[in-house]
Amino acid sequence: MVQQRTRRPRISDVASGAGVSKSTVSIAFNKPERLSPETIARIRAVADALGYRPHPVARMLAQRHTSTLGILTPQALVVAFANPFFSMFSQGVASVAEEFGYGLLFISPLRGSLARAVGRASVDGFVAIGLGEDHPEVEQIRSARLPIVLVDSSAFPEHGSVTVDDEAGAFAAADHLLGLGHRDFLILAVEPPRLGTDDTTLVAPALDSVSSRRLEGYRQALSRKAIELPEERVAIGPPTFDGGAAALNKALDAGLHVTGVLAMSDVMAIGAIHAAEKRGLKVPEDISIVGFDDIDEAEHSRPALTTVRQPVREKGAAAARLLLMAVDRRDFEPPEHRRLETKLITRASTAPAR
Repeated sequence: MVQQRTRRPRISDVASGAGVSKSTVSIAFNKPERLSPETIARIRAVADALGYRPHPVARMLAQRHTSTLGILTPQALVVAFANPFFSMFSQGVASVAEEFGYGLLFISPLRGSLARAVGRASVDGFVAIGLGEDHPEVEQIRSARLPIVLVDSSAFPEHGSVTVDDEAGAFAAADHLLGLGHRDFLILAVEPPRLGTDDTTLVAPALDSVSSRRLEGYRQALSRKAIELPEERVAIGPPTFDGGAAALNKALDAGLHVTGVLAMSDVMAIGAIHAAEKRGLKVPEDISIVGFDDIDEAEHSRPALTTVRQPVREKGAAAARLLLMAVDRRDFEPPEHRRLETKLITRASTAPAR
């Protein structure tokens, strides 16, 4: 015997039973302050008897409120989630979002288009990571007219932002190796995100990007010892363990003599440690390596990684708080731009140069 599926009660059923229009039923669930208590009680009594519940999507559209925050990433989520930094940052965002009853939606380029993904997202606002003014779709994203808080970018003063003192952190990392006598350096720089369905199109690096600020910090420290950084001593790769390993191997295969490595991310630094040891180089006896971020894995790598600590979870939490202020329309005052401090953490991956 084929069982007939029971039809889900509709808004028209409630309207008919309560003797009101469908729009009045909608108002009773979404804006009850506009109706009398007697009308609301009658409508909800009929709805309860029928087992009617408003459709969640329709209700969100009616209220223009989704109770969801979007985390906007410039690269595919499979790349973002491979980096422990992103996980720590998301924990910070989630800790604040959940405290105030909000969910999270991770938004990455849809078929190569970040603007297309933004257009389809049902969120109350965005935490946008690394969204600089040079992004090819930035005007389309801004035209969404939703609150945005920028992370690792302050390109748009009309939106709140959270950054860290990247230059000071990079300066401290380079100064640490200089103090240990190192003079032959290699920078492991983070490549800009890729756009396109084939993942071959690189976005031009922003003039005020994380990479540019950290590179400037390294250069400032090295210039004090009259050390220049020619192009071949800046190896670019994705912010992954494999990316760091590949960047170091490429430089060493080209014949560069390197005793000090300055990596713009911990995952690249840890990847470089593994690559160096596979080549028979000892860390730190033959080559010293410094990372940036201080992810949880940094302290537990072998050897433990010397790195620049930035408050990753705090950065995510701060971005979420600023966004919730904008969503709640408390943004009539000028938007807040927060810059968090960095700190050099010395561990076992660095030692005096031979």
